[in-house]
Amino acid sequence: MAYKANSIPLVTVKTKYQVTLPVSVRRKADVSVGDILEAKVEGKQITLTPKSIIDRELLRALEDVKAGRVSPVFSTAKEGIRWLHSQVGRSPGRKRIVRKQ
Repeated sequence: MAYKANSIPLVTVKTKYQVTLPVSVRRKADVSVGDILEAKVEGKQITLTPKSIIDRELLRALEDVKAGRVSPVFSTAKEGIRWLHSQVGRSPGRKRIVRKQ
């Protein structure tokens, strides 16, 4: 249960070391059920900071976009396929597959 002293919300540590954030704190920090909080300890002070977790592949894709490593926009599927074929074998470290007929 939260107690108020000098209008600063206080919380109680429960038996399983759980705390309930008061409504006023949750609203100010925009925290919802399921959000991830980083717990940082400095001396005897505990700070909880809302964090976002991003998928590793999405992070790599965003880095590619920021670095300008994106494909151009195409008007037609044919145009896109033509561009993809022109890019085959251009990636460093990749071997080109030669099909036997």
